[in-house]
Amino acid sequence: MKKVLCLLFIYSLLITQVLAKDFRFIQVTDVRFDKNAENQTLLSVIEKINSEKNVEFVVFTGDSIVRADQEQLKAFLKQIKKLKRPYYIVIGDKDVNKRKNMSKKDFSKIIKKKGGHYQPKEPNYVIEKKGLVFLVADGAKDVIPSTTGYYKDNVINWVDANLDLYKNKNIIILQHFPIVPPAAKETYYTFKADEYLSVIKKHKNVKAIVAGHFGVNKEEIIDGISHISTAPIPNYRVIDIIDYETDNPTIWSEVK
Repeated sequence: MKKVLCLLFIYSLLITQVLAKDFRFIQVTDVRFDKNAENQTLLSVIEKINSEKNVEFVVFTGDSIVRADQEQLKAFLKQIKKLKRPYYIVIGDKDVNKRKNMSKKDFSKIIKKKGGHYQPKEPNYVIEKKGLVFLVADGAKDVIPSTTGYYKDNVINWVDANLDLYKNKNIIILQHFPIVPPAAKETYYTFKADEYLSVIKKHKNVKAIVAGHFGVNKEEIIDGISHISTAPIPNYRVIDIIDYETDNPTIWSEVK
């Protein structure tokens, strides 16, 4: 009888593993690529990412280039074409500056033209993969760039509308500026973050917010949401959404 129960238990575990659906993506942030430098660190990270298994996509969560410059961005895009996975790019505070002929419109246009067919034309966009929804939310300023994040009302309203539109889906938000600071840096804060958080709290489908900017590796769960912040390369973070089709998936991540 004990042997039968044991076999049934093992069989149940196997069935559960088969039915469970997991999703893996990789976050890279604050690369600050300089076309005049060797950039061996980035090349090494790309090589390591290419060796990772079962990765659906890579997301660069802002400050991809050392300064807002179109040639810097084009050179960066040429390098990351070595990735063997689809990739998406979030705008950071160093990436755009209208006075340097690099508005958000310019940034998105160059990425769309030079970065492959994966990148949408707008700073805020939706990625749908295997039933999961990822919202890319833009908090950068291109008129007067600064290290202060600013999610304008139209961005917050856009997030709110999409959380409602995809209310039956689990959602991960990808952005450059955290709305729960992972470290105490007076110049690295997000303006009106409480307003943004209050919108998110109205919904129950946000499972994680993934950001960079502060230069630290930290993960904190608040009100059921994983607030994940990652340090610059050579760090990168592998993020797994385990059993992602359920109402309560497990968010597991590892800094490599």
